Amino acid sequence: MIEVPMALALSAFSFLLTVIWGPPLLQVLRNLKIGEHIRIDGPSRHLSKIGTPTMGGILIVIPVLFLTILFNAGSFFGLSIFGNSILVPLITLILYALIGSVDDWAGLRGQEGSDGLSPRMKLIAQTIVAFGTALVLRYFLRSPELYLPGLDFEISFGVLYVPIATFIIVASSNAVNLTDGLDGLAGLISVTAFITYGAIALMQGQIFLARFCFILVGAIFGFLWFNVYPAELFMGDTGSLALGAVLAVVALMTGQWAILPVIAIIPLSETISVIIQVSYFKLTGGRRVFKMTPLHHHFELSGWSETQVVQRFWLISLVAAIVGIALSLV
Repeated sequence: MIEVPMALALSAFSFLLTVIWGPPLLQVLRNLKIGEHIRIDGPSRHLSKIGTPTMGGILIVIPVLFLTILFNAGSFFGLSIFGNSILVPLITLILYALIGSVDDWAGLRGQEGSDGLSPRMKLIAQTIVAFGTALVLRYFLRSPELYLPGLDFEISFGVLYVPIATFIIVASSNAVNLTDGLDGLAGLISVTAFITYGAIALMQGQIFLARFCFILVGAIFGFLWFNVYPAELFMGDTGSLALGAVLAVVALMTGQWAILPVIAIIPLSETISVIIQVSYFKLTGGRRVFKMTPLHHHFELSGWSETQVVQRFWLISLVAAIVGIALSLV
C-alpha cells in the first residue's frame, strides 16, 4: 500500500527540515531575548530554565506550512500529494499559532500582566477561530459528524454540530496548553496523538489528511530534538494552543472525536486536575487536593524527577493510543 510509505517519507522529510532550521531559529530567539518566564511558586528546579527561548511553536508551523505549499504546487504538474481538505487543519494551525504568539509576546513584554493576554481575550479569539472552523467542517467539507465504537453508522447532530465542534476545538487547545509544562511532555503527547489519528485517517481512506498528520508528526519530532530534557527551546502558547486545536480538527474530520478523551488522556487529566483544584480551593476557602496543578507538577512535588514524569505520562499516552485505535476499529 503506497499510502503508508508516502506518509512516512513526508514525515521524515519534515523532521529533517525542522532539525536543519532549528539552530538558526534558536539563535534569532536568543538575540531577541525571547526567554521563558517561570512560575516562582512552582518546583524550584525549574528556576534554572529562566531565559530559555520560547515561541518554539514557530519551529513546527513553518515546515508544515512550507511543505504543504511546496507539494500543493506539484498539482500544477499533475502530482496529487495533498488535497484541499488539509487547508482546514493548516489554517487552524496558523491562526491558533498567531493567537499563541501574540500571547507569548505580550507575556514577554509585560503587556496585560506577566502571563500574556488576559484569559478572556485569549478565549474570545480561540472561540471565534473555532466557530469558523466548525462551520467549514459542517457545511463545506461535510465531515462525518460522529462515529461511535460498536456502531456501523454515522450519528448526526444537525445544527448542534457547530457549537459542539467549537467547544471540542477550544477545549483541546487549552488542554494541550496546560500539558506544556515539562521538557518534551506536550510534544511527546501530541506526536503520539497525531500518529494515532494519522493511522485512523489512513484506515478510513482519508489519504491527504493522513499525510498532513504525518508531516506534523515529523515537525514535532524535529522540535523535540531541541525540546527534550534539558530543553534548549520551549514551544510556548505558539505551539501548544495550535497543536491542541489541530488535534481536535483532525479528530472531527475523521468523525472519531468520541475517542479523543482516550487518545488525549494526559491533556484531559491535566485539565481535570486544574478544574478540581480551583473548585475545591474556592469551596473550602483555600484547601487543595493536589500539591500543585496542572497534574505533572503534583508528581514533581511528590518526588518524581522531571524525566520520570514525562516518560511515565508518555507511556500512559502510548497505551491510550493503542486503546483508541482498537476502539476505532470496533
